[in-house]
Amino acid sequence: MPRIAKSKKIFVLDTSVIIYSHDSILHFDEHDVGIPITVLEELDTFKKGNDSKNFEAREFTRLIDKLAEGHMLKDWIPLNGKSKGKFKVLMESDSPVDARKIFNDAKNDHRILNAALALQATEKNKSVILVSKDINLRLKAKSLNLQAEDYETGKIKNVNSLHTGKKEIDNVPSDEIDKLFKTGEADRKLILGKVKPLSNEFFILKSDKNSVLARYRPQDKKIEKVDKTSVYGIKPRNAEQTFAIQAMLDPEIKLVSINGVAGTGKTLLALASALEQKRNYKQIYLARPIVPLSNKDIGYLPGDIKSKLNPYMEPLWDNLKFIQNQFKESDKEHKRITEMVNQEKLLITPLAYIRGRSLSNIFFIVDEAQNLTPHEVKTIITRAGEGTKFVFTGDIYQIDTPYLDSQSNGLSYMIDRLQDNPLYAHVTLEKGERSELANLANELL
Repeated sequence: MPRIAKSKKIFVLDTSVIIYSHDSILHFDEHDVGIPITVLEELDTFKKGNDSKNFEAREFTRLIDKLAEGHMLKDWIPLNGKSKGKFKVLMESDSPVDARKIFNDAKNDHRILNAALALQATEKNKSVILVSKDINLRLKAKSLNLQAEDYETGKIKNVNSLHTGKKEIDNVPSDEIDKLFKTGEADRKLILGKVKPLSNEFFILKSDKNSVLARYRPQDKKIEKVDKTSVYGIKPRNAEQTFAIQAMLDPEIKLVSINGVAGTGKTLLALASALEQKRNYKQIYLARPIVPLSNKDIGYLPGDIKSKLNPYMEPLWDNLKFIQNQFKESDKEHKRITEMVNQEKLLITPLAYIRGRSLSNIFFIVDEAQNLTPHEVKTIITRAGEGTKFVFTGDIYQIDTPYLDSQSNGLSYMIDRLQDNPLYAHVTLEKGERSELANLANELL
């Protein structure tokens, strides 16, 4: 019986997809891709600046220029690879249904809808699908009988089953736990039985008599005991915080991610762990992406660039002050933090400001990593030079950017893709330690 060929589709990309990932045009297999001229116009307004959207806009423009060499953009142009489809720029044309009239607005979103609707009218033998990270635009498309979907590449299918970095194991032989206490390490099979651990996975091991915290060490396939360790005056308050500190202090682990709701101590533990190891690194960077308040550009804020950025950096300074206040002003630990800030050995900065820098021998903390795209996370990590350690912290459910969600943000992507790598460790912090009131808000509001 002859094999039935898949029906070919044409995916029309919205601007939001391209600023999410500039090479998105290459991820539609054998299907064709349409780029409305309005999208190119919007990208032109994004080409200047240091934000990720500016970088993605510039990279996409370069990619299209290379692919279109020797072709006219209004014609179908082959994409790279034998199994790929074609692409073209969709020029302004009349569509049977005018979105601008229906929604009583000539905004760019409606021009993009018209481009997809016009293509749907001419390409009757193919399915035309609008791809957008903008939920409202997808809903508008569906109201006009136009198929619409999210950009799925890199999206995590089930965040509820995402790697947490730890397991509880019951009924461990008590004599094996006793040996672990005495020697500090144990044979994996004797402790875990048939449970197959991931690299750098943490365990709460329990017997009928006692319990112990442990980690699977992938280098020699041993289970090692994890001790509660204070870092620069900050003591872990639960097992997960103990695990996170252990991962950040281990020189064999070059990349750590910490996920947890507000008040679980993510940023505080990361900064304290960095300060504890200050002699091992040339600098400590604490950076976060700038997400404009109410989706307004920071230009509307008063003052110079430093004044504009202060509101975004203030939570990071609060964590630093909290650590410093664990000591008296006369203590050397208190003075050392002030010296490090003044000498720029410790930098608190917007993430965009480190683009292009050489990141060698640096302890680099990326705060609010859930507001990064997978491509941004990859770009940051690929900047790592010799002796650099990265710690990404965030809450995958607390997204502040309009085109990301718990399934598509860079932190979720990292946790899903890097689990079981010997250079990587992840810990999900579950218990809030900020205050009883903060815990109440997280649990009930």
